[in-house]
Amino acid sequence: MEPTEKQRKNNKAQEASPRFPKGHLITAGALCALLPLLFVVIPTEDAAATRHTTYELPLDLSETSPAAPEAPDSDPATVAIAEPAPVPERNWHEFTIKNGDNLSLLFQRAGLSDRDMYEVIANKDAKDSLRRIYPGQTLAFKMDADGKLAALRYDTSKLSHQIFTKTDAGFDAQQIDRTPDIITAFRHAEINSSLFLAGQQAGMEPALIMELANIFGWDVDFALDIREGDSFSLVYEERFLDGEKLDNGNILAAEFVNQGKKFRAVRYENEAGIAHYFTPTGDSMRKEFLRTPVDFARISSHFNLRRKHPVLHSIRAHKGTDYAASTGTPIRATGDGKVIHAGRKGGYGNTVIIQHGQTYRTLYAHMSKYARGVKTGSRVKQGQIIGYVGSTGLATGPHLHYEFYVNGAVRNPVTVPLPKANAIAKSEMNRFLAQTTTALAALENYQKTTQLALAD
Repeated sequence: MEPTEKQRKNNKAQEASPRFPKGHLITAGALCALLPLLFVVIPTEDAAATRHTTYELPLDLSETSPAAPEAPDSDPATVAIAEPAPVPERNWHEFTIKNGDNLSLLFQRAGLSDRDMYEVIANKDAKDSLRRIYPGQTLAFKMDADGKLAALRYDTSKLSHQIFTKTDAGFDAQQIDRTPDIITAFRHAEINSSLFLAGQQAGMEPALIMELANIFGWDVDFALDIREGDSFSLVYEERFLDGEKLDNGNILAAEFVNQGKKFRAVRYENEAGIAHYFTPTGDSMRKEFLRTPVDFARISSHFNLRRKHPVLHSIRAHKGTDYAASTGTPIRATGDGKVIHAGRKGGYGNTVIIQHGQTYRTLYAHMSKYARGVKTGSRVKQGQIIGYVGSTGLATGPHLHYEFYVNGAVRNPVTVPLPKANAIAKSEMNRFLAQTTTALAALENYQKTTQLALAD
């Protein structure tokens, strides 16, 4: 039958329409899906409490830092997009592990029997891996044409999964790991009230804010020293998979300006794979002691050897600093050492005393409880949680009482000079400079960009 005039016109229109490869369409779709993310990371005019700037940066450290992965070549305001993940086959049936689930229940939920389960875990790798499953992880079952189990996939994370495939000899195991794309990002903010609020308004997650505070925690007392107008800048890694952000990586370089004094830090990983933060000249940011044992607490009572005691109403030396915080707030050891006392101690209530070598000793009082494993004779590391804020002993409310001793003499914890950790050895300085110069240059470059943007 001859085609009608209308059919001939339709055929010509179809022939004239452009056709695009499927891969191009998928990539275009991924770009469209990414556009809302760009609006999320760009600060809005509503965040008026803190001036801040955010950027996604290309930063290639491959030549100078073997520990830092190569970042994609992209515009500073965009995020690199990986190739789209392959579309999963339709005959995989996925189940998210919930609280109370066990392997047998998951097999039943998939319509399989315990016999099927035992066939899988007859493989030692499968037995070892599936012995401990956790809520939030995924098990996926693939069935053959007869409805029997052909393969089992165990997703331990977005980057790692195992596949157990049925063969004539049983089930074979295969480990599959994916590598995320690493890009670098920049954040800057001026503080009007607190570091935490400024960080949030700059688009930083709480864990990243805490990491920044930990880097500068030996030099800046975030409970006492923060002032309006202080500022911070940092260059750090973000990890992406298939165009979706997974999490944050390491802070590569950072600056904190406190009361006009500038502190800079850069991450360096030595040949043994151990990373710490140092000043640009190679001095360790890490001191032998943290300045404060409680994160973001408020000082409620200062060191005063002639203070009137609030409970006893008599002149009694206040040999430490009180940090007001809610009951249950974690308390951290300010330095490595050995616990020489963990128990009740008169008006101090529940108390931990740590001896740090021959010279230093610290005391933590009024705890509500001790951390697991902290007892007399145990060893603790700097930053380790040793207990929780409470109001035991002679206390008018929940707080931590903290004392610092040097050669047996009590000193003001807020002002006592803190001994520094080891600096970069001269023999390692060339390697240090080669690895850190690029990150510091990127930090300076984007600080200048921020200053120009704020000046406009």
